[in-house]
Amino acid sequence: MNEIQTSFKRCEQKYLLTRAQYRAFKQGMAQYMIPDLHPRYSVRNIYFDTEHNDLIRASMEKPVYKEKLRMRSYGAPGACDPVFVEIKKKFQGVVYKRRITVSLRDAAGYLAGTPAGDGSQISREIDWFLQFYRPVPKVFIAYEREAWAAANNSELRLTFDTQLRARSNDLRLDGSDLGLPLLNRDQILMEIKIPGAAPLWLTRLLSENKIYPTSFSKYGAYYQNYVLGDKPTVMEKEVVRSA
Repeated sequence: MNEIQTSFKRCEQKYLLTRAQYRAFKQGMAQYMIPDLHPRYSVRNIYFDTEHNDLIRASMEKPVYKEKLRMRSYGAPGACDPVFVEIKKKFQGVVYKRRITVSLRDAAGYLAGTPAGDGSQISREIDWFLQFYRPVPKVFIAYEREAWAAANNSELRLTFDTQLRARSNDLRLDGSDLGLPLLNRDQILMEIKIPGAAPLWLTRLLSENKIYPTSFSKYGAYYQNYVLGDKPTVMEKEVVRSA
């Protein structure tokens, strides 16, 4: 059984691809990338914020430093199944992710103020975050992920996310996965995750297919479109769900 990684430090860059760019990019990367250990899976998240959305509002101003808290599962967890409680920080373009693993039942109590940490440094960081911001659940975000790893065993990793959807009600990881769309039907979100410089083949492939970086944020997209914007928040025909 693989040991669960609890700490990450890497550069992460996002790109919005059309379906045509996605197909061309995958064809070009075929000799360099292989399917990850878990190549396809569903991701569910609950993002936390202050009562007045201070964290996402600050994040959208693109500061040098920003941080957020979320609870994440892969698929729909049962009460005793493990979920991740994560702090994600970004400073000068470098992403630092710190997380602990707890059961869904314990995570709910922990994030509501009941001690459930493991006494580790990461747990203490999350405790401080909870005490300082007093965050509450704000939005459920789910998507389908396709993951690739470098064939040469480097730490380069690529992911493609589709069916991005979100809602601000029924904020549970073990409930429905319905949500309002965060992307157009033709769009796919690609993330490149790497601890250092990108290999030459990757920069060339991006250039050849006119794929350019974006600052897209899933939580930010929901907040801007459905909280600040004028898109309807009633889930009717726009609803998307996992395949």
